[in-house]
Amino acid sequence: MAEIVKFVHHGAEQITPKILKGIDNKMPMLKLEFTQLKADKFPHLIEQLEFLADIVEDFAEGADIDLPYVAVAEAAFVLAYVHGHQHLIPNLDHHQATMDESALVRCVLIENEKAFAAYAKRHHLSWKSVTVNP
Repeated sequence: MAEIVKFVHHGAEQITPKILKGIDNKMPMLKLEFTQLKADKFPHLIEQLEFLADIVEDFAEGADIDLPYVAVAEAAFVLAYVHGHQHLIPNLDHHQATMDESALVRCVLIENEKAFAAYAKRHHLSWKSVTVNP
């Protein structure tokens, strides 16, 4: 997991406010795209992606500025990663590619659990429904 954490941290370092705004501008398309994912073996993945999308959207639009920027940047990086269909390991089949995406999403959720749980509480969302537990 340490390598995944490093990968996420490095990717998040590249997320400037301008890039974050660009991701936010694409959010309606991204949210639609996430609902089309075939994630049968990862039942929480779509809901987790939607949760991260809401975080980025709310921060970028000023609806929730209490989130740490690093947490938002990590969420934005993972959303861009999933959208770009790039994978840590090239030539993955569908199941392995989804596993790759799920691992990154879980990493971001675990790394930012306190901030994201507080966000969920502020927005009357169930953190348990987006939990990092399978």
